[in-house]
Amino acid sequence: MAQQSIGMARPELVQVADTVARDKTIDREEVFVAMEQAIQKAGRSKYGHENDIRAAIDRRTGEIRLARYLTVVEVVENENTQLTLEKAKRKDPNIEMGGVLIDPLPPIDFGRIAAQTAKQVIVQRVRDAERARQYSEYKDRIGEIVNGLVKRVEFGNVIVDLGRAEGLLRRDELIPREHFKNGDRVRAFIMDVREEPRGPQIFMSRTAPEFMAALFSQEVPEIYDGIIEIKAVARDPGSRAKIAVISNDSSIDPVGACVGMRGSRVQAVVAELQGEKIDIIQWNQDPATFVVNGLAPAEVTKVVLDEDSGRIEVVVPDEQLSLAIGRRGQNVRLASQLTGWTIDILTEAEESERRQEEFRSRSKMFMDALDVDDVLAHLLVTEGFTSVEEVAFVPIEELTDIEGFDEDVANELKERATTYIEEENKKLITRLTELGVAEDLINAEIEGLEGKKIVTLGEKGVKTLDDLADLAGDELVELLGDGMDVDTANKIIMAARAHWFPDAKAEGDAVAPAEG
Repeated sequence: MAQQSIGMARPELVQVADTVARDKTIDREEVFVAMEQAIQKAGRSKYGHENDIRAAIDRRTGEIRLARYLTVVEVVENENTQLTLEKAKRKDPNIEMGGVLIDPLPPIDFGRIAAQTAKQVIVQRVRDAERARQYSEYKDRIGEIVNGLVKRVEFGNVIVDLGRAEGLLRRDELIPREHFKNGDRVRAFIMDVREEPRGPQIFMSRTAPEFMAALFSQEVPEIYDGIIEIKAVARDPGSRAKIAVISNDSSIDPVGACVGMRGSRVQAVVAELQGEKIDIIQWNQDPATFVVNGLAPAEVTKVVLDEDSGRIEVVVPDEQLSLAIGRRGQNVRLASQLTGWTIDILTEAEESERRQEEFRSRSKMFMDALDVDDVLAHLLVTEGFTSVEEVAFVPIEELTDIEGFDEDVANELKERATTYIEEENKKLITRLTELGVAEDLINAEIEGLEGKKIVTLGEKGVKTLDDLADLAGDELVELLGDGMDVDTANKIIMAARAHWFPDAKAEGDAVAPAEG
């Protein structure tokens, strides 16, 4: 049945909807839907909440139509929302089973309470629509720099008016010693946009490394165009920063382009960051070169990489040590963040002393293990031998190539080395037996877990393969002490757990990682 018009034109409703939609920059239709819900709520208050009362507003004339909706069913379970086909036919002869009868109601004469309720619903709906609009507008702007005015400062946190939304600059996202007051203009980086019960929250930052990268992108056209690429940024907000750049065009110097004519480009970024000193560094694919560049302005004389542990040892002249480390370790800390390597700095004197100590200790080890004099031991160390195992198992040619070593000396050294290893293995087996270490752990042949480490574990109560498998990575590191990192410990534990998952091992599936 077509709904009959019971009401009168209300052009002022159309004007209100248009005004609200324009002022709040939300869709006009959403305002009409809010009004309809408000009228519907008032209608249910008057005719009973148990009834299915619906309201409609003519989008052109503003006419309000109110009606009760009843569903046609065979057996009525709820008289307020259902009726039989027989009763429905009396009002609409064409209606069928399952259809909906629309029963028009007279317009509501809004009382004070009903009008107040309607207003609250409209205000809430408009607010919800405004929040949804803010979220949809800003969720795609994460990673952008925005400008705003400081609206208020609460407990050090700055609320920024962005025009059609508010952003939050938490105290820890402000540059140290930076203070804002109401009305100040502020630039910040949108870190995150979240939907929360109190509305969308726009979290901003002025300390994030991405903020500096975005500022350079604004100041350096070559970065914006993709000719120069920012590879890494490390910041100590308000104090110092390092930024690594690379050029995709060999004719353009990336560092020079970022500095600008007489430093104009970098100075614009420095001014925005309250005088933060910025080192612009050329990125390099070679880690050693990149670390050397990253430690600028300090000079580096030698670099030793340990890729397994992610550490890099840097040797600097004695007089450059304080410059390389920086005030309170700032320079080396930023270089480490920038490159992703843990950097250990030594002076030339320290490195020389350590080399001499290594030379002495290795020479003594060969003298004791192989029962040779210091001349032969020094020759082995000088040629790069670091363990008795190397002497035992290298091809004999590598020993005879050493000046002063003939074939007889080489064979004698290999024989002594082999004997020493066998005796040490016997001592290990004896000790493992005394400790009661199980054969499954002794014979596990896990990479990184040699005999001496198994003895250490046995002395600390880890005596079976299952005991080892039950450990977490940090527990194994603690048991074995120095020389064991968490990654290696986790690999050892995963290898120990392999017998728990024979099918996975056969199929090549990953074993569950060690926690911790």
